[in-house]
Amino acid sequence: MGDRAAKDALFDAFAEVAKALASGRRAEIVDLLAQGERSVEDVAGEINQSIANTSHHLRAMARAGLLSTRRDGTRIFYRLASERVAEAWSALRDVAAEHVAGVDRLANAYLGHRDGIETLDRDELAARIKLGEVIVLDVRPAPEYESGHIAGARSTPIAELRKHLRALPAGVEVVAYCRGPYCVYADEAVRELNRKGFQARRLIDGFPEWKRAGLPVAAVTQS
Repeated sequence: MGDRAAKDALFDAFAEVAKALASGRRAEIVDLLAQGERSVEDVAGEINQSIANTSHHLRAMARAGLLSTRRDGTRIFYRLASERVAEAWSALRDVAAEHVAGVDRLANAYLGHRDGIETLDRDELAARIKLGEVIVLDVRPAPEYESGHIAGARSTPIAELRKHLRALPAGVEVVAYCRGPYCVYADEAVRELNRKGFQARRLIDGFPEWKRAGLPVAAVTQS
């Protein structure tokens, strides 16, 4: 029979992962880094925290093995240690959505009224891309598109959507996607597209889920 103290130490080590994620800001960091590598300064801006506070969170998550780093001059860049970290975050998010009271209400308060926001799943979108029946818009910030995107998607950051509308042909369905099921950018894009007379839907989740499903992706090669 195994030693009790050894078992306690083992399960305490497992719990370090949960402890490293025991903050809404840290969960948000994982959601962000699932899109690709970002600098400390970029992460701080995205989560609306000071650089000092953001660095504290990032270092704690790196110590727990969730993140890896690289240095470029004076700047430090963080990325997820592996795709398993993104999978763990996705599972945690899905458990909360299914079992924690009030998550739907909180999601609605953040995302807004979703009546009229139609969705489609990954397999349907992949089939329609293959047939050339749809235009796909990646409405995340440009650095995330460059790190990786759905193959064939157009980079259309949400802040620049209106100026891109003129390039969209009439009568073609448009599908927008962003970081995941709780990313507001895709909802905003669909609302704007519908207001302008386009037939628009959003991907039911986002790029990380598409990538983990083994569907076609591309990245921008830096020269």
